[in-house]
Amino acid sequence: MQRRSFLKAGLGCVGLGGAAFRHVQAHDDEPRAPGEPDRVPIQKRICLFTDHLDDFDYGFDEVAKMLRELGVAGPDLTVRPGGLVAPERVADDLPKAVAAFREQGLSVPMISTGLTSAEDPAARPTLTTMARLGIGYYKLGYYAYEDPGGWQARLAVVRREVDGLAQLGRPLGVRAGFHNHAGPFVGGALWDSWNVLQPMDSRAVGFYFDPAQATIEGGKHAWKLNFQRIAPRLVMVAIKDFVWEEVDGRWQTRWCPLGEGMVDWTAFFGLLAAVPFDGPVSLHIEYDPGGANRAARFENSLAAADRDLKFLRQHLDAALAPAQSAPNGDRHR
Repeated sequence: MQRRSFLKAGLGCVGLGGAAFRHVQAHDDEPRAPGEPDRVPIQKRICLFTDHLDDFDYGFDEVAKMLRELGVAGPDLTVRPGGLVAPERVADDLPKAVAAFREQGLSVPMISTGLTSAEDPAARPTLTTMARLGIGYYKLGYYAYEDPGGWQARLAVVRREVDGLAQLGRPLGVRAGFHNHAGPFVGGALWDSWNVLQPMDSRAVGFYFDPAQATIEGGKHAWKLNFQRIAPRLVMVAIKDFVWEEVDGRWQTRWCPLGEGMVDWTAFFGLLAAVPFDGPVSLHIEYDPGGANRAARFENSLAAADRDLKFLRQHLDAALAPAQSAPNGDRHR
């Protein structure tokens, strides 16, 4: 299938609900069943990760108005400790959040959780509530490597935990995403999470690919190979950028606006355009937008998101055009 026809597929609109995200088909040469929703083009599947708004006590209605102004599909809503929705209140507060976003003509395409086990008291209420509300995707929590030398035993434990969540979510029609967080976490290398997920039902759990985190762990070429390996089970994408910098004699990463960092966006979107993918694209404002009070934080967050969305949309538009038309002729920008 040609990449232009894949990315252009569909006639969806910004306000589509989670059920439409969950059931769209990936290939535009396949027939749709009667009543199946139109395929949603990737430009209409962008959501904003709400993590940078968690600490300022914003109401759901305030966040919804910000996202409506930005013109995104909706939030990647934090439903985890310290998030906009507290896990212990998910059955009561997630419906309120969804109602606030729908009132602004938005959906909730996905949520980010801290769930790592079906035994978590919040697991069943979270998955059943999101399923009832039509939210099709959720991000898993993180599984740390406590002892790198015991990686095989650790993967066996993680496989059991993830499979438990997959078994819980599969009959509900919700799909988990395993994020490739850099550092001492399962999934940072991507071969390890592939090992964990490979035997599981792809309708219940897949990969949540983050090109920035993948570049941190495999900056020159390995991130491309890793993406190719997991692409058949890609369910979500995270968008952020970073730089390496030396601080007190040690090299570390710092998040930055899109296009100011190390991620090769032209290469990434070229790869993304070549594979079937119908899930949400979550834009992350990981760098501090600034603002000493709620009002200033709100305005600065809006400006940062607007700037990064323009960059993201420019590169998505370029992916629809002939391959040689990189934005501004620059590999990154």
